[in-house]
Amino acid sequence: MIFGVVEVNGVSFSATKKTKISVTRGKRVRDASEDDEITFSKEDANDLILPQNDALVISLNVLDFKIKRVMVDPTSSTRIIRLRVLEQEKLTGSIVPTIKLMVGFSLTSVTTRGEIFLPTHAERVIKTTLFEVVGSDMGYNVILGRPWIHKMKVVPSTYHQLLKFPTLEGIKQIRGDQHATWEMNEVTPSNINAEGTRK
Repeated sequence: MIFGVVEVNGVSFSATKKTKISVTRGKRVRDASEDDEITFSKEDANDLILPQNDALVISLNVLDFKIKRVMVDPTSSTRIIRLRVLEQEKLTGSIVPTIKLMVGFSLTSVTTRGEIFLPTHAERVIKTTLFEVVGSDMGYNVILGRPWIHKMKVVPSTYHQLLKFPTLEGIKQIRGDQHATWEMNEVTPSNINAEGTRK
């Protein structure tokens, strides 16, 4: 289930070209300019089982724990985390009680349990992220929508099952997990065997 307003994401794969970032550390200011374009090639899809129509699902470190089944969704206008994840990590005391009504593309609505600020870690890039907490089972543990995507300057490709984004150390990437998507949907493509390899 996807929450938020559905709209077309106008970012092309090669649209992000040069980004200048200023980082302040104490009294020093350091400028970093990435001259590399963010592009996707056919080699980026080499390890995928094709054809595929999978959502882009990754694993992401939040605080000091790793969360699996994180969907990166450019059509979502928010960031969502399941209450169950916070209960397992004993973080429910950090939830700020707020009630919001969120409506998905199927016009079903969900009432939030509150909000929580958590640091997300992606290839050593840390961003403090505000999550809406939901108690219902939405299939994914976390949904990262446009606010996180834009804050990270991420360029996602569902076809390549890959995120790419600029950092002070150059372009970094996070690979999607096709197997996690299949397990969630209980679908095994006909061209792979039980061990998850090509026939």
